[in-house]
Amino acid sequence: MTNRNATEEPIRFAYWVPNVSGGLVISTIPQRTSWDADYNRKLVRIAEEAGFDYALTQIRFTAGYGAEFQHESVAFSHALLAATTKLKVIAALLPGPWNPTIAAKQIATISELTENRIAINLVSGWFSGEFRAIGEPWLDHDERYRRSEEFITALRGIWTQENYTFRGDFYRYTNYNLKPKPAVTPEIFQGGSSRAARDMAARVSDWYFTNGNTPAGVRAQVDDLQAKAAANGHTVKVGVNAFVIARDTEQEARAVLQEIIDHANADAVKAFGHEAKNAGKASPEGEGNWAKSTFEDLVQYNDGFKTNLIGTPDQIAERILALKDAGTDLALLAFLHFQEEVAYFGEHIIPRVRALEAARAERAEAA
Repeated sequence: MTNRNATEEPIRFAYWVPNVSGGLVISTIPQRTSWDADYNRKLVRIAEEAGFDYALTQIRFTAGYGAEFQHESVAFSHALLAATTKLKVIAALLPGPWNPTIAAKQIATISELTENRIAINLVSGWFSGEFRAIGEPWLDHDERYRRSEEFITALRGIWTQENYTFRGDFYRYTNYNLKPKPAVTPEIFQGGSSRAARDMAARVSDWYFTNGNTPAGVRAQVDDLQAKAAANGHTVKVGVNAFVIARDTEQEARAVLQEIIDHANADAVKAFGHEAKNAGKASPEGEGNWAKSTFEDLVQYNDGFKTNLIGTPDQIAERILALKDAGTDLALLAFLHFQEEVAYFGEHIIPRVRALEAARAERAEAA
């Protein structure tokens, strides 16, 4: 497929907000990262100054895999927005605990209070134990995505239409008017690697997040997604997960990666892998996120090591351009020591990426 990104918009950057304890690796390696509010307010200001475009809060209801403590995503997102002026925050929502009525009002209010800087990430759900713990029904794999699609359809309808009426299997509205509506319709993100996830994104989502992968692996998903979106008359952008280890030499960066893996909490990694892979096997095609993940991959929740943003700033910048060539619009990043490494990424890697993009644009213009 033709590379749609080579000379178009600059690739964007987002980071995982550590509003859940334990950081972004299932490892006992020391991390200078904290889940508390003060740490995160400072972090989001660092990220904004560094040139990040988005921050993504996590949604968890139960402890596990090192995540013993969790701040609620929407309230935490609002606190981060109050600490910044430009960066957008993506709040995770989970159908079941939320319904479109509550979500529409929450997000519309936050949008008005923060100059339209709120977005959502709709998480269809992969952890059955969490749903059971909070008394929510656990639907079959494709039914979860069918509910999510209705959720997005209803949410966007509430935000944009007067006297909104909708008749779905999960949500129903009759002449509903939300006022005030958001001045700008918030962006809607979603994740997943199954067929149902991509098909839903190709119909209704603004953004599709995929787990970490090689450029070739990303390209295969993007080609499938974009072909289906085009057939639906829809456009969707793509974000890929990555864990960044930037050091002066590649040897140093690889040593850090090995240390993370050597200190992995083996029982927690195996338990996470068991639940995550079961969720994917429940799909009709028997695959989804984490289907081909090894023990080492699973030490990072989102297969972020696979994306290989591990090395020197020059190497990482080149690899980000390769992901862009594969159809990626956004890199969703995690780090070991968030505050200092986000600052380092902004100082040493984003300028290199922009320089590479500018050089490419000049070559294209001259051709």
